[in-house]
Amino acid sequence: MENFAASVRQAGIALRDLFEPTPLQKNDHLSARYGAEIWLKREDLTPVRSYKLRGAFNAMRKAVAAGGRHFVCASAGNHAQGMAYACRHFGVRGTIFMPVTTPRQKIDKTRIFGGDAIEIVLTGDYFDQTLAAAQDFAGTEGASFLAPFDDPDVIEGQATVGLEVLAQLDGPPDVVVLPVGGGGLSAGITRLFAELAPGCRTEYAEPEGGASLQGALVQGAPVTLPAVDNFVDGAAVARIGALPFSVLSGQRPDQVHLAPEDRICATMLDMLNIEGIVLEPAGALAVDVLPDIPDLAGKRVVCICSGGNFDFERLPEVKERAQRHSGLKRYFILRMPQRPGALRDFLQLLGPDDDIARFEYLKKSARNFGSILIGIETTRPENLEHLRERLEAAGIGHRDITRDPVLAEFLI
Repeated sequence: MENFAASVRQAGIALRDLFEPTPLQKNDHLSARYGAEIWLKREDLTPVRSYKLRGAFNAMRKAVAAGGRHFVCASAGNHAQGMAYACRHFGVRGTIFMPVTTPRQKIDKTRIFGGDAIEIVLTGDYFDQTLAAAQDFAGTEGASFLAPFDDPDVIEGQATVGLEVLAQLDGPPDVVVLPVGGGGLSAGITRLFAELAPGCRTEYAEPEGGASLQGALVQGAPVTLPAVDNFVDGAAVARIGALPFSVLSGQRPDQVHLAPEDRICATMLDMLNIEGIVLEPAGALAVDVLPDIPDLAGKRVVCICSGGNFDFERLPEVKERAQRHSGLKRYFILRMPQRPGALRDFLQLLGPDDDIARFEYLKKSARNFGSILIGIETTRPENLEHLRERLEAAGIGHRDITRDPVLAEFLI
């Protein structure tokens, strides 16, 4: 344990060649909401807008000292950008494998950070295919493969986040909330705090559709999730890393709080609209689970905001999902009689604050009834419940598909 903290300190000193410590900011809005002292560690403000630069830099620093000159990784996001930035800093060659489906914005940002030092290879429709290609290439070329989280030097680099937190406060926090994907960041800070701030309580945040740490803690060993919701792309990992789990295996499953993807969207909009803070879905995890963590009142709480690489082309989707979570938007399939005036009768059932956001009507002349897909936005959740009651009273058949994952994905 003692050697780990000393190594993290050395990593932190070396990291100052790239950037100063990221801000630790008290957030009055969240503090008032939870009756606690809520601090945000702004990892969205590193040069690559995520903490991933720390681990990539630290692992590369050690490999370069040992003679490494060519590095390989597989990533569609923050890890790729962190490695690209580190390659340019050290003046070494980097080959970054990305899935063919990677958005152009992420490819372009990675290329900007790496410049002439890197080559980007697009291969594979799915990340597992991309990863296999990257590892095969590294073996063939004799290059160093830079893992995103399952590597001791990467974990050590990510732990510098915790070292900065302890230096920026006048005492250890009572609670630290750590987002979890592959586990590198959470394992590094957990191990560091066990030594330097043993009285601090650690809580963990995972996306509901990628609860690999909670699954591993329940089973007592890493497990591979049968399916993963990729919306929280920075933390949607099917299997937690073996090395991170060796650090986190002593935690309790009830210390892991699952963030529903739609609620994360509401949190992202809340932080953007009220605080002007742009967070990617994974970056909002720690803030999102605050209402689920017990005994926060009066405590000093640090949330790690792990990244802010958000593509604003996704904003309509985020708003849509946030409205659904808040109960301000619902989708119905209505069964309407095919007669003149039927649609007018339905429209008269809408309340003064109900707005039609989606309308598709398929008229089939051979049938007495037709189907309508309709999306309704409103100002208060109870408005939509009252509309449902009016539909029933009017005898209009309806089905709420808002939370039906198959129909919603296909039709909405």
